[in-house]
This record gives sequence, structure tokens and C-alpha cells, in this order.
Amino acid sequence: MNKKRNYFGTDGIRGTANRFPMTPDIAQRLGMAAGKYFNRGDHRHKVVIAKDTRLSGYMIENALTSGFLSVGMDVLFVGPMPTPAVAFLTRAMRADLGVMISASHNPYQDNGLKLFGPDGMKLSDDVELEIESHMDDDPTSLFTDPEKIGRAKRLDDAPGRYIEFVKSTFPKEQRLDGMKIVIDCANGAGYQVGPIILYELGAEVVPIHINPNGVNINKDCGSTHPASLVEAVLREGADLGIALDGDADRLIIVDEKGGIIDGDQLLAMVALEAKSRGVLKGNAIASTVMSNLGLEQFLRSKDIALHRSNVGDRYVMEAMRTHGLSIGGEPSGHIILGDYTTTGDALIAALQVLAGLMTDGRPASEALNLFTPVPQILKNVKFTGPSSLTRADVNAAIADITARLGNEGRILVRPSGTEPLLRIMVEGTDHATITAMADELAAVIASDSATRASA
Repeated sequence: MNKKRNYFGTDGIRGTANRFPMTPDIAQRLGMAAGKYFNRGDHRHKVVIAKDTRLSGYMIENALTSGFLSVGMDVLFVGPMPTPAVAFLTRAMRADLGVMISASHNPYQDNGLKLFGPDGMKLSDDVELEIESHMDDDPTSLFTDPEKIGRAKRLDDAPGRYIEFVKSTFPKEQRLDGMKIVIDCANGAGYQVGPIILYELGAEVVPIHINPNGVNINKDCGSTHPASLVEAVLREGADLGIALDGDADRLIIVDEKGGIIDGDQLLAMVALEAKSRGVLKGNAIASTVMSNLGLEQFLRSKDIALHRSNVGDRYVMEAMRTHGLSIGGEPSGHIILGDYTTTGDALIAALQVLAGLMTDGRPASEALNLFTPVPQILKNVKFTGPSSLTRADVNAAIADITARLGNEGRILVRPSGTEPLLRIMVEGTDHATITAMADELAAVIASDSATRASA
């Protein structure tokens, strides 16, 4: 994919609200271009639109709706709902398109647009580029005839539909009776449905951060800020803590001792449990290049392969489809369970973890710490001008470090999808050694950037 992307990034369109590219004008143009692209056939076309709890969500929703209606697409509003609910409802309602208005784990000032096709899958790069190519068209060339303008209405029972769907993924012979669970909803899209699902399955539920006010989403809470969840789990004597992010498509777990369990450990657990039941498709899982080497080594010891993809849950899903897999995910807590859904779903993933814990019988601190992560260093380095990955000195430094690591570690250098940064990751057996290696490479990159900046 060499074509320049003007609007779409690694996961839809994202940015600061009321600043390019997250303006009402661009949202309206996206609605028109995407609506036109998916307006195929003679049936009445429709799009499902959900949002998280950000203040700017109403603004973006109205602008987006205007665009869809103007090209003849009906709109179904479902209100604040998790991103995976959009994927589910798009398929359940036989809609042509689904849109989630959210910037995931980012602060309230940001917002974003994630698009799902009629199959509930995030759009491919090719489709996004095709939509982009029409976003700057003359609007009058996209307008439909007056009698074909779309209609908009609210789908009032959307939360109930999604709640029942998520509950259906939990083993019918099991209940959560006797489990005390704290759930941190990040003042985000899962604040209503998350606690209800756990309660209806029998758990004693302690919900926190369930009072969104438009500006407190992800603020000192949720999967990226778990300190308050750790405190609540210890205070309540809970068996487990679950932290969602702002749009409830990823999670982390806190065990009964306050230990934080990341996505790699959760992947190990669900993969091992699936293999024990003989339902691990392809005898492998998919994860990204950022997953810890310790996960790969653990899976290999259990005769389970790991297929790595680019960073981003839609690339994980592509790897799952390519290799015929049912499980994939990321260290950040995006867990995709392909037997149930088409994208990361924090609540479905949490239920599979809970089901495994109920079967295992051990406390979370034992059952969910399956391997010791290999020491890993992450470092961001700013650069100016062309990407430093095109420079001979940088590539020579990467090759040298790779050779020194041998089979005992990994180095990964990749450009950020949203900032002028190179992201360096080094893994190895000795923390001091890999720290020195990351600093060494960062110095090579920064030296030329400083020269460029002063030139």
C-alpha cells in the first residue's frame, strides 16, 4: 500500500475534535463518500451509528448523519455502545455499514471514526482508500434525488440485543455465582452494558467509573490507568478486576492480589483453554509484532504456533483469516475470539477468561500468570525529514543489534502511524543490555534528526 492516506490512519480516522481531520465538515463528507460506496443494489440501505461518551460525539454524529442521509442511506442510532456492539448490530440488522464514533483510550479532547462493513469487519486499506478518493468530490455529484433522501431513527432495544449476544458466548452450564468482580468502565461506552452482563450471569458486581459527563472518559481510569481498579479490588476483597477502555474493545485484568494481567497473558490463557477442549483452530493464534517473546516461547512449549501481524486489531484479524485461526489479540488487551465476533470485544473476552477461571479453580494470580515475560524496552525517537528507516547508518545499527541478540531476543523499529516518531522495541534476557541497545539506536537516529533540525 503505497498510496498516500489523507484522512484514514491505522484504525479509521482520529484526531483532536474540531481540528483536522476530526471536523464536522470532514465527518459529513465521510458520510457522503462511505454512503455512496455502500449504496449498492435495490434494497433500502442503512447504517448503524454508535458513539462513546465524549462531548464531541453529538457534533460528529449529527454531521456524519447529514452526510449519510444526503446520499440516500437510512441511519439507525444506537447511542453510547461499545465498538464491538457496532460490529454485531451491523450484521444483526443486515445493515450495509456500521460506524463507531470514538477515540478508544484517548482523552476526551480526541475523537475518531471506525467503519465496519456489512460482514462486521473493519474496512480494508483498499476500501478506505476508495472512500477517501471521493471525500473531496463536489458534494452535488453525490447528492441523491429529493425523494430518496434517507430517514433516521433510534434503535431503542440495541443495548438489550447486545447484552443477550454477549451472554450467549458464556458456557450455558456455568454461572458466576460466588465471584466478586470489580469492573472499571472508564466512564466510556461500556458503562451501561458491562455491569449488567456480569450481574445477570450471577456475579457480585462492583462497578466503578460509570458516571460519564462528556469530559471524564479514560481520565485516570480504564485499561490505560488501572491504579483505581487495583485499589478497588484490594479494598473490596474481590476475586477479579476488569478494566475496559473508552470504547470497550480491549481490557486488562487485575488479579485478587492487585497484579495487572496484560493481553499477552490473557491470550496464553484462552489459547491453552481452547486447545484443551480441542477447539483451537489451526493449532495457533495471531498477535502483533509487539507481543512479548515470552508468549511465543510459552506457546511453542505447548505446541501452539504464533502468527505475527502488523500493529492494529484489524491486521490481527486479517492474519486470523489468512491462517484460519479463531483466536488473536494484542498486548494492549484487544482480544479477538473469531468463533463469536469479528473484532476485539472486551466483554466477550472477559467472559471467556472468567469461564476458564471457574473451570481451573485456582485464583486469578495463579491461573493467569502462565509465563514470565522476556525483558522488553520501548523507546520513542522523534525524527525530521524522511523516515530514518531509509538511512544506511540506522539500518546498519539495527543489523548490528540484531546480530548481537541472536536467538535470545528481538529488535523491532517501526514508524508511528500518527506522529513523526520511530518506535523502538528491544527484547532480550538481560534488562541492562537491551536498555543500552535501545539507547544506542536512539542516539543514531536522533543525531541525524538534530542535524536536520539545525540545518
